[in-house]
Amino acid sequence: MKKVVKILAVLALICLGIWAAVKDVKRVDSVDLKSVSYNGDLHVDGAQLMNRRGKEMQLVGISSHGIQWFEELYTKENITKLKEDFGINVFRIAMYTDPEKDGYIKNEKLAERVKSLIDICIELDIYAIVDWHILDDGDPKEHEKEALGFFDEISKKYANVPNVIYEICNEPNGDKVDWRNTIKPYAEKAIAKIRANSPKALIIVGTPKYSKDLIGVSEAPLDAENIMYAMHFYAGTDNITLRDEIDEYREEGLPIFISECGATDSSGDGKLYKDGFERWAKWLRKNKISWIYWAFSDGPEASSTLKDDGELSESGEIFRDALKTE
Repeated sequence: MKKVVKILAVLALICLGIWAAVKDVKRVDSVDLKSVSYNGDLHVDGAQLMNRRGKEMQLVGISSHGIQWFEELYTKENITKLKEDFGINVFRIAMYTDPEKDGYIKNEKLAERVKSLIDICIELDIYAIVDWHILDDGDPKEHEKEALGFFDEISKKYANVPNVIYEICNEPNGDKVDWRNTIKPYAEKAIAKIRANSPKALIIVGTPKYSKDLIGVSEAPLDAENIMYAMHFYAGTDNITLRDEIDEYREEGLPIFISECGATDSSGDGKLYKDGFERWAKWLRKNKISWIYWAFSDGPEASSTLKDDGELSESGEIFRDALKTE
């Protein structure tokens, strides 16, 4: 009889253990593993982005177009759909700076629009990339004073908020724009300004030749933590050669973030290269490299993910299909 009691006791303990394990699994399943609540402050370890738990982290999302042109699209309802229906965990806020394009240098009220979009992302528990979107004004030093003031303002308001990521210069370009003499000195000042308010923030730094050239970076990287270097690709312009280059730089320990990419050529228009983009997406998944698609807009460019009637464009379908596999 005692033997039977012991067996029953052991069985009871086993059942309790199984119940506790199942209960714990249910508890974990109820957590959004892509959310900021779960992943928290992100940091860089070698070439890899990591979450607060020390696990490899891949951010996948989409960029706005210029927030001064497509303001009606960037609503809580639409960003919620991007999160729930597409599965994004980051939204990039592209704030053009060029005064010729009604950018921030001419229209400083755009900073308030940036804040409202950050607030939406915080409410939705996703990450937000604040993108100082230089393009035709390709020298980051051209508006350095304004950039430092802007990043000081944003990083003070969102000090130590884990959702906010800073991209301090979108696509540096121009004959006189290089890494050592132009981008790096600017980046050191911008990083210091952000770090003074938000010491743990993840910061993405643009690279020469429209964020396509890492030669100078590999020779003289920034002396700072939680820094990643931007690389951009477009499937109609860039192929396995650029992927191989990125592989080599990551093996050297350079942390790379694809802060802009698309299925067109680098103009953002023309033909769509679905197969080419799928090859890129497969490589990104394999290497757990974070990437942002261009762009959430309903403009006439082929890269726009929406048609003018609000339905998904072919570019939008390519983006959606890439995310289905994530």
